[in-house]
Amino acid sequence: MHKKLPVTKVDLVGVGLNATDTVIPLATFPALGSKTEYSERSVLLGGEISTAVIACRRWGLRTRYIGRLGDDYAARLHRAAFDDVGVETHILTVEDAPSPQSLILVDGAGERTVLCHRDPRLTLQPEDMEREWITSARALLVDGYHTTAAITAATWAREAGIPVIADLDVIRPGINDLLPLVDYAFASRDFPTALTGEPDLKKALASLHDQFHCRLAGVTLGLDGILTWDGKQSIQRPAYRVSTVDSTGAGDIFHAGFVYAHLQGWPIERQLDYACAAAALNCTRSGARGRIGTVDEISHLMAGDKRYDFTEAR
Repeated sequence: MHKKLPVTKVDLVGVGLNATDTVIPLATFPALGSKTEYSERSVLLGGEISTAVIACRRWGLRTRYIGRLGDDYAARLHRAAFDDVGVETHILTVEDAPSPQSLILVDGAGERTVLCHRDPRLTLQPEDMEREWITSARALLVDGYHTTAAITAATWAREAGIPVIADLDVIRPGINDLLPLVDYAFASRDFPTALTGEPDLKKALASLHDQFHCRLAGVTLGLDGILTWDGKQSIQRPAYRVSTVDSTGAGDIFHAGFVYAHLQGWPIERQLDYACAAAALNCTRSGARGRIGTVDEISHLMAGDKRYDFTEAR
């Protein structure tokens, strides 16, 4: 009988999505019913959680990734990327299944439109995880896609006093059971209204916070940066001004930046600023991991304080 090896302590454990992105730059987004030629395409790695744990690893944190992959070439690319930077992985291989794929159209302003394909067999399940993989971390990052697994992981984290950060995009079954276990809930622009039914964004964010009792609820707003509510006050930090090439992965890197900054123990404004600056730098090159800047590069962008003017969020 083999002796069970002790689980290594890490700073961040990520549970959830990975993807292989085919990025196609276009001068303008195609009109309905039109035919549009493209001159190039790139196959790049992405995925909300996998990108975030790789970014945090590059910034010096010890990270662990838990997820599922198919048994194809894309899976080998992902495993190699994790190995290259030293991310500890616990990946279940699903035979005869394609790894998650995304087609991403990027217009001349750098705005992206994403088409996704995920085989249902790649949905992470609670039995894919061990409790110690979660409780040996300083922070847990989950997405709103693998909700059943995320609920289990967040329950273990909450019981161990480990902060839970969530990357939320669309409403999926189980999301109402996950949110009460989340400490820091960051969502895409339309998520708070879709969940609460409140059209006013600030009121929707406050409603989300009050209903699920997160420490902090936030919504990412592109060039308008990040808007948050902590139950007492609203904090909005504008985005940093850069030459945008591709906004793919900006949210993923924002979440990574927040995790990194949170684990440094910085004030909340600096945590949000670091996350915004990290996301901005990543937009200066193509792909979800186009430019994961160094800590020094991100800090330099923050020091320059060149930001977009933001409109009042509604």
